[in-house]
Amino acid sequence: MLPGLIIRSSSIHAAGCYTSRPIKKGVRVCEYDGPRMSKAEADARYEDRLVTYLFACGNDLVIDGFGTAMFFNHCCDPNCETEQDEKGRVFISSMRDIAAGEELTYEYNLHDSDEDSQDCYCGAAICRTTMFSDLELKRRARIARRKAAANVAAKTR
Repeated sequence: MLPGLIIRSSSIHAAGCYTSRPIKKGVRVCEYDGPRMSKAEADARYEDRLVTYLFACGNDLVIDGFGTAMFFNHCCDPNCETEQDEKGRVFISSMRDIAAGEELTYEYNLHDSDEDSQDCYCGAAICRTTMFSDLELKRRARIARRKAAANVAAKTR
């Protein structure tokens, strides 16, 4: 983990991770670390929890995040991004130069959620109002169209 990271109150969501030092573009800021488990195991473990810190890192594998990385909030105009190395480790790296005092964020690109929505409160000028990925939004729109067509077909029988 890069020195100079601090956790404090965030206008995006509860607490966030900030840097007390400038960070250059392309620097690995921290690792998204924690126990790895199947999505089914994570779903069962957190069935009644409103907040989780799960990071999809494979076809059916998630990291149950803890530590500093869990405080990196979502933003539609992020200053960091995630990358997975050849060993399957997930890192959060800076996408641009980041000034001291900035909150560190990345685009969550959520998918495969059981929730109907995942609202975004990042406040960015280009905010998409959701933390779902574009691909997930398209998938959900396809499902909604199929359901609507099935409802129309059922009513005309």
